[in-house]
Amino acid sequence: MECIILVFLKHLLYNNINGGEFMLILAKSILGLTLGFVLSIIVGLLIIPVLKKLKAGQTVSNLINKRHQLKNGTPTLGGLIFIIPPITTMLILYFKGSITLSTNIIIVMFVFIAYAILGFIDDFLKIKYHNNKGLSTITKLICQIFIAVVFYSIYKYNGGSTSLEVTLLGIKWELGFVYGIFILFVLVGTTNAVNITDGLDGLCGGLSVMAFLAYGVISWGSNWIPGYDTMAIFSFVLVGSLLGFLLFNTHPARVFMGDTGSLALGGALASIAILTHHEFSLIIIGGVFVIETLSSFIQIIAIRKFNRKVFLKAPLHHHFEELGWSETDIVKVFWVAGFLLAMFGVIYGVWL
Repeated sequence: MECIILVFLKHLLYNNINGGEFMLILAKSILGLTLGFVLSIIVGLLIIPVLKKLKAGQTVSNLINKRHQLKNGTPTLGGLIFIIPPITTMLILYFKGSITLSTNIIIVMFVFIAYAILGFIDDFLKIKYHNNKGLSTITKLICQIFIAVVFYSIYKYNGGSTSLEVTLLGIKWELGFVYGIFILFVLVGTTNAVNITDGLDGLCGGLSVMAFLAYGVISWGSNWIPGYDTMAIFSFVLVGSLLGFLLFNTHPARVFMGDTGSLALGGALASIAILTHHEFSLIIIGGVFVIETLSSFIQIIAIRKFNRKVFLKAPLHHHFEELGWSETDIVKVFWVAGFLLAMFGVIYGVWL
């Protein structure tokens, strides 16, 4: 919390934002967070009984810890609980005249909704055929390429910068059209990292709260970017919505976010990182997502190349389960790590 206050002070002193403007953005963000929280609870109370009635349950893989077999049949598609409130809230604020829809926030919301639809279709197929196959890898990749192309087209048409910059080192690269490939890489990498991490009750949701809280603060500090305030508000609305979702998703979970939720979160997180030009901060802020993904890659390479395992099971959270850790203890430790990394990411992204 002290870190956030220091960032606010720095924001006021060095980014030419007067106290009145700052308090207005702060008030909008708090209102958005509160509205997102309340709406997500309402949506959750309405949608979970419907999902149960429709028997939209998840089929748990036999390859993971046996304790997870008890979760077989738990409703999925729960990502709708935190997807609907941000969209609704932003539209309400827009029609009330409280915000303007800049190109950047339109891109964020497009990616958020597009990935949610992609995840929804994937979840629907898993539910329909009672397995974990869903969409094929090639189909997902084609869809993600399409999303990245639309992202880049809108971004470039509106004069978006195609350079990468590491402010701390004073390094700047002009990528030109290659920036479109970079956008695809960040989108695919982030969505898959978030998706891989969604393996324990409350784990992905809690880590996402910290990540979007961090990027909300970073967006506040990026006042030279068109629509910086609406990206901050969107981030805080999503934080509130995720907090509401966690009431239903912490152990023992009453609902899972599914690919509907994890892909939408990854897409939105990557989009805000790119549009605020804090792409490298994402490696720090999403550090737990990165570590989880690396553990899976390392495991795959070790098995295929050396016919041996590095971890008892991958991704990393399953390794700790095999060591005998309880699900809630693993989630708590990962949450603490996520919080510390998010705070360090804020310091790197805004202060340095």
